[in-house]
Amino acid sequence: MIDFGFDKIALIGAVALIVIGPEKLPRVARTVGHLFGKAQRYVADVKAEVNRSIELDELKKMKTEFEDAARNVESSIQQEVSSANAAFQTSWKDASGGIGAGDNASGDGTAMEPLAAPPPSYRHPKKNWRLKRGATPQWYKRRNGVKTHTQSGAARVARFRPPGQRP
Repeated sequence: MIDFGFDKIALIGAVALIVIGPEKLPRVARTVGHLFGKAQRYVADVKAEVNRSIELDELKKMKTEFEDAARNVESSIQQEVSSANAAFQTSWKDASGGIGAGDNASGDGTAMEPLAAPPPSYRHPKKNWRLKRGATPQWYKRRNGVKTHTQSGAARVARFRPPGQRP
């Protein structure tokens, strides 16, 4: 790399003063300073981009390692589940050995009844306002004064008229 010492910079400055002249030297020095600053910023941006790409590569490597580890764990769990299932099936066959092929353990000649179908699965009633309103008991609505149906104005007046004034 180029090594600029004080003596070399002073020599360059003296030559520039003679060649360019004292009137234009400050403007040229300012322009050179701006160009030098732009070059430094460009080099810093390139370094940052290289560092980002290196970090991105490292993150991709870590991602693939984690995915491989997850696949290995998944395959080992799948193998364990399948071996446990096979062991269960063999022990189930051993336990239910004579039951199912027309042989009756009681020996009375009657075949065992098949198991009943399981009950239907739970189904959420969804958010239906009619179901929500219907879920509140009528005695609770009457006690708390909740209106269960609408009345006309004349019916309301007749309902709350004192007993002596009813027609």
